[in-house]
Amino acid sequence: MVPRYSRPAMTAIWSSENRYKIWWAIEVFAAEAMGKIGMIPADDAATIRNAYDADVLGEIDVPAIDAIEAVTKHDVIAFLTWAGEKLGPERRWLHQGMTSSDVLDTSLAVQLKQSADLLLDDLDALLDVLKRRAIEHKMTATIGRSHGIHAEPVTFGLKLAQAYAEFDRCRTRLVAARDDIATCAISGAVGTFANIDPAIEAHVAAELGLSPEPTSTQVIPRDRHAMFFATLGVIASSIERLAVEIRHLQRTEVLEAEEYFSPGQKGSSAMPHKRNPVLTENLTGLARVVRSAVVPAMENVALWHERDISHSSVERFIGPDACITLDFALARLTSVVDKLLVYPDRMQRNMDRMGGLIHSQRVLLALTQAGLSREDSYALVQRNAMRVWESDGQLQLLDLLKADPEVTSRLSNDELEGLFDLGYHLKRIDTIFARVFGDSA
Repeated sequence: MVPRYSRPAMTAIWSSENRYKIWWAIEVFAAEAMGKIGMIPADDAATIRNAYDADVLGEIDVPAIDAIEAVTKHDVIAFLTWAGEKLGPERRWLHQGMTSSDVLDTSLAVQLKQSADLLLDDLDALLDVLKRRAIEHKMTATIGRSHGIHAEPVTFGLKLAQAYAEFDRCRTRLVAARDDIATCAISGAVGTFANIDPAIEAHVAAELGLSPEPTSTQVIPRDRHAMFFATLGVIASSIERLAVEIRHLQRTEVLEAEEYFSPGQKGSSAMPHKRNPVLTENLTGLARVVRSAVVPAMENVALWHERDISHSSVERFIGPDACITLDFALARLTSVVDKLLVYPDRMQRNMDRMGGLIHSQRVLLALTQAGLSREDSYALVQRNAMRVWESDGQLQLLDLLKADPEVTSRLSNDELEGLFDLGYHLKRIDTIFARVFGDSA
């Protein structure tokens, strides 16, 4: 975790204090259920539950727990020792029939679920901004590019609508990943429930908003975690996709859109004129950090037999790092899109600078519809288009076509002029928006 790229709510989820509070809740809910089925005295179970409700632990003393762990070399035992000091003789019933992974894995599931809920809020905020800006620029014509080269006209709103649809898919995936990871294992040393009743697990799961893990060995199977972190990696890649688009559009030679440049902001320590896309460049870097968690999460799936702890150290890194970083990145992207400066006049100038080449396909299709073969039609249009290309847009494709007798033998000047109508390329934008946004667009 790097404070520069962290936000308080997500950071709090991954704090030691929150982790220990979840551990305490697991132990209390397990004891409560044990009392209900007669596994431990009902009065002692009620005393433990009352201590939980009265918050007898108070502020979690992390240094004190750390000091105990320095001796025990075992984090769960250290916590139970510290927490037990707040209870009376009933402390002996804590952790009855349980194993450390019951606490650790269930706790991690709660933290990942809490993190997913925050990330879903982040995605909702981003989707709201993308929708607003997409509708704002629904018919703002701009050039579509393939291979970085002018292709045919689109709209800037369509670019944002495409991003909206992508992040909407991300949201659906994250909901599924959250539900998949939200499982509880209170099943004992190797997951057989030999020393603990499955009813205990069911009660703890219900109290924590989780589902019981169908079969857990000693740990919750790590395919669930792999899918969760893979989903975060896909979201990060979608963030980078939009960030890269903005970075390209801000290049001096393009300058169709740019990040907001606030009063007093400086772009370079050496060159006072610089306005750099630093926020979206930062998002590209943060996306790499989130994706770096994916392969280790995949490798954690293959544990030895009923468990080993090769996954444990990995998850202590990737859990907080991926969630905290993605939370920050989504918030940053939302701000970038919200304040993005858009330049329609520059978009129009860029479309016009290549002498009408963006309409070449319409001419090609019109010639084929006029009876010429596709091969001959392509050759006619291309030979004129290459002259425009080589003139760097000084020549106009329409003028060259009008002067080409092989073209005019098939198409009149009026017909050719009609093929250079920008509005033709935008006639289906409403249809696409309706697909993405429904009636609200």
